[in-house]
Amino acid sequence: MLRATALPRIAYVLDPRFPGGTSSAVARELRVVRGLGYPVSVFAVTSAMFRGAEPAPALAEALEDLGLWLTWDPPSIAADRVIVHNPAFLKFDRAFAPRILARRLEVVTHENLVRPGGAEGFDMGNCLGLIDRASLAVEKRLAPISPINRDGVTAWLRARPQWAHWQVAADDWFNICDFELRPPGAAPRDRRGRHSRAGYEKFPALAAMETSFPPHAEANMILGADTFIAEGLTRPHWTLMPFRAMPVEAFLAEIDFFIYFTAPTWRESFGRVIAEAVAAGKLVITDPETAQTFGSGVIGARPEEVDDIVARHIAAPASYRNRVETAQRDLQRFSGAGFGTMFAARMVERKTAA
Repeated sequence: MLRATALPRIAYVLDPRFPGGTSSAVARELRVVRGLGYPVSVFAVTSAMFRGAEPAPALAEALEDLGLWLTWDPPSIAADRVIVHNPAFLKFDRAFAPRILARRLEVVTHENLVRPGGAEGFDMGNCLGLIDRASLAVEKRLAPISPINRDGVTAWLRARPQWAHWQVAADDWFNICDFELRPPGAAPRDRRGRHSRAGYEKFPALAAMETSFPPHAEANMILGADTFIAEGLTRPHWTLMPFRAMPVEAFLAEIDFFIYFTAPTWRESFGRVIAEAVAAGKLVITDPETAQTFGSGVIGARPEEVDDIVARHIAAPASYRNRVETAQRDLQRFSGAGFGTMFAARMVERKTAA
């Protein structure tokens, strides 16, 4: 039987080997939740999605700083609130070993359930089915992380009445983006860059990359270009670096424009890399769907519009600064304090979206 406490016991469940945004988001979240005094346990599930046994660096550092340890592949998990981060880690599995007992089970949907054009992003039915059959909970919820992610979650559920016993949380379970804010440069130059983890879905077609990062730019830095490097693709005007080849802060210090497009069949569900660039004082250009999460300071555009946008903002430094400062103000919506308020309310409230 679950024991009543002043604050509910929280159990986190995930495959901690996720690279990139998922592990960074969970790492920051753990720091905030522990800071609020919640008793926290972290359970690691070995999925078929990843190899090796080491958690992602950002998550490993947070666990060490907080004095938490990972319990790998437990036979059972019991807590007042069980939070499963990014169910996509189960996309290649046909079994889920832990039995889950909770008053409320929240599954945070870091990846979009629906792709542009309406196709399913991954086999969410398999992932959710594994979790559903393994769990006994008074309430079961899907927790979207952004407006675009929420649209996909609600559309996916609406088309699948067999999952009607899963509710959609009323508020977004957003990434915490309380990075140190750095002022935008006084005189921006045509120094362009992008970074992400490796993956075909993270990059647009080669023609769009060539349009976004042209020979006449002063710099074109691409961090996370593992696929290009492995394929032997070279462009003399591109600086190609593997994922984690240099600290993100050092990378962002070398550019003025962060240009981020993905494959046309895929969209970021949140876009933590965009938040990092905004905080570093860079003007961000991305697709309109991704830009909407961050407000008017982030420019939504097509690759063929990038050159004109860059030229206009180099010619008008005040406009560049105003745009970046607007984006930085909007970023405050994703503060650690704001997440803490949302989280505390979530631990007691029962309201869900229709």
